[in-house]
Order: sequence, then C-alpha cells, then structure tokens
Amino acid sequence: WRSLPKAAGLLRCGKSCRLRWINYLRPDLKRGSFSEEEDDLIIKLHSLLGNKWSLIAGRLPGRTDNEIKNYWNTHMKRKLLSRGLDPQSHRPLGLPCKTSLISRPVPEQEIRTFQSPVTVEVEDFFQNDRPVSSAIELADSDAKERPDLNLDLRIWHLQ
Repeated sequence: WRSLPKAAGLLRCGKSCRLRWINYLRPDLKRGSFSEEEDDLIIKLHSLLGNKWSLIAGRLPGRTDNEIKNYWNTHMKRKLLSRGLDPQSHRPLGLPCKTSLISRPVPEQEIRTFQSPVTVEVEDFFQNDRPVSSAIELADSDAKERPDLNLDLRIWHLQ
C-alpha cells in the first residue's frame, strides 16, 4: 500500500489509500440505503455483540464495519429510542437498574408487558455463511429447534 500513491501520482499516504479501498472503492460494496431487513439484523446483532462492528459487518455482505458504525450512530440509536428502547442495553427505557430489581420482585404486569424479546443463536450466526435474509429467518424461527442460550434480553426477570 505504501508504493501505490506514489505510482498513481496521488497525494495520499498508503494508509489512506488502503482505508479508501476498504471502505469505499471495493467492487463488492453495497451502495445506498440500508434495508429494513438489514436494520433488524443490525439491531439483533448489536443486542448480542455490542459495538463489535467488524463482527456485525461479517453478517452483512457488502457492508463495512465503518459504514455500520456510522449508520448505528446516526440512525439506529434514534430508531431504538423512538421504540422506547435503550440503544446500549436494548431494554425498555425507564426500567430500574439490575441491582434494584434484585431487591424487589417484578410485578406480573411488567413481565407480561415485555414478553417479546429478541432471541438469536450466536453459534449459527458465526459458523454458517448465510445471506441476511436467511439470518433473519434463523433469528425468527421457532426456538424449540435450538438450545436455550438465555440470550432473550429478559435479564431483568430474575426471580
């Protein structure tokens, strides 16, 4: 990469050329807006992995880690907030912290209110090479077929 800018007559360093290729010029990169399917997958993977953008990008063909990170920070945080969810924990806003929940039982009404958590099996996402649509179907498929990995965001339901 160091010799490329000199050979091409560019006024850039090798690192800049490498990053420009990775993030913008590669022919296999997708252009344009993210689809709803990609949005849903980003949310599900972020709930499992946090800010591990390169791992998330590995499940979205044609999208770079940098692009997904920027998209998360400019669009997806607001989307989760508008749904009443905390963008970091993916839990409903206004729920007390974990330590205060341990000291009191959770009322049945609260439990019923949040009975549709996101469940995803981590192993299937990283050991199989599936396109986005297959990954979404996997995440939404019947949980009876997969072992219970306790990834369903009901961490606050500790009784």
